[in-house]
Amino acid sequence: MIENPRPQPGAVLPASRLLLFGATGDLAQRMLIPSLFALHAEGLIAPELRIVGTARSELDDEGFRQVAAKALETHLSADARNPDAIPGFLERLKYVPLDASRPESFSALSQPLGVEHDQPIAIYLSTAPSLFGSTIAGLKLAGLDGPNVRIGLEKPLGHDLASSAVINDAVAAAYPEERTFRIDHYLGKETVQNLLALRFGNRMFEPLWNAEAIEHVQITVSETVGLEGRVSYYDGVGALRDMVQNHMLQLLALVAMEPPARFGPRSVRDEKLKVLRSLRPIDRATVASHTVTGQYAEGAVGGRAVPGYIDELGRASNTETFVALKAHVDNWRWHGVPFYLRTGKRLPNRHSEIYIQFREVPHSIFGSRGAVLQSNKLLIRIQPEESIRLLVMAKEPGLDREGIRLREVPLDLSLTTAFAGFRRRIAYERLLLDLIEGDPTLFVRRDEVEAQWQWIDAIRDGWDAAHVVPRPYAAGTWGPSAAIALTERDGVTWHD
Repeated sequence: MIENPRPQPGAVLPASRLLLFGATGDLAQRMLIPSLFALHAEGLIAPELRIVGTARSELDDEGFRQVAAKALETHLSADARNPDAIPGFLERLKYVPLDASRPESFSALSQPLGVEHDQPIAIYLSTAPSLFGSTIAGLKLAGLDGPNVRIGLEKPLGHDLASSAVINDAVAAAYPEERTFRIDHYLGKETVQNLLALRFGNRMFEPLWNAEAIEHVQITVSETVGLEGRVSYYDGVGALRDMVQNHMLQLLALVAMEPPARFGPRSVRDEKLKVLRSLRPIDRATVASHTVTGQYAEGAVGGRAVPGYIDELGRASNTETFVALKAHVDNWRWHGVPFYLRTGKRLPNRHSEIYIQFREVPHSIFGSRGAVLQSNKLLIRIQPEESIRLLVMAKEPGLDREGIRLREVPLDLSLTTAFAGFRRRIAYERLLLDLIEGDPTLFVRRDEVEAQWQWIDAIRDGWDAAHVVPRPYAAGTWGPSAAIALTERDGVTWHD
């Protein structure tokens, strides 16, 4: 049972209602409903919170509860299953069929929400961006834009800076920045937050977290899947806008940011913004030397033959399914340190990781004894298995009559093992709870989004000017060979 202490003056109150748009969609069934159930089962949301789902599907309350029950049966992880908690969770649910393209129909929300004028409401938009404008207009007509209402926005938020500004302007007309929560689910992952703990909770790392000690940084987000039912969205968007513009640039910002004054929404996001604004533009002059694009052809992934992108799509396309970039953060801390970013579909395995390559020691005292030193490396694995691995040099056992032998050995922290008594959470659990409670720390601010789009738009302009066509690569490989050359020109090898 949750205790509800009397709030302090000016404190943000937890929402008493959660209005969930796109409640019958794929994201809701795979992530949102299981996440909300987990919060319910652990008593992390107040008993009075009601969840009102809405979508075009013509369902009543009972029909939506059946959809939710099926979603829990299909997608809930074994360690989150609690059959005794399911009836109580389903009782929280209500449903309103609604055509989000018709703002005048939003008055139907008033009775199911059933809240007093000043009770806090959280709204979660998991809808197509084309419906954002009409949805905001409908919410305003229904009076759901007051100071007690905050709104969460699921990506994509536009396809470039201009279209993003149109969406953000429409949202800002009803919800000021402090009540707008832009969602990047990567920021809800435990290991991403552990990156902040690693840097700012341990004295040993921060003095070395700069160009003096770090040679380069690699960020890889690889997928084994192809289109997987995302044909209508993915083609024309591509890897740069789908993954780099949001997830990967947010990871880069967390790696490169200065220490914030405190772990709070303004401090953390201010420091991320400084990094994003310090990114050296990749423009028409440098796009050929600093970027590589690819598109998967037929091949084999995990021992299974898979078709090429064009075969899956059913038509010709120049959409990139792979992109590799060489980026620089132009400030004192990172002067001269390249950041290599790589993401793609139909790659050999699925993982997201940050790889930090430290510089060599300035002088080896073991050279005369025949020992070979390797630079230290830090590997932060975000998924599928969350772990932190530091590779250090250690002496092999022995009497050293033929010289000292040193070997690279790992210092491993498996978060799964170290915190074996803790359930591994879906990132959306944290983000939904933060939206309900009104904590914006792990959400993306508008000026961050615009800085990201400005950098991405310059790359796409360079591609258009140079008539860049994605290079083919066989499914099940690490992209086109040009991606290897991108790093090897600098004497660097991708960490696979």
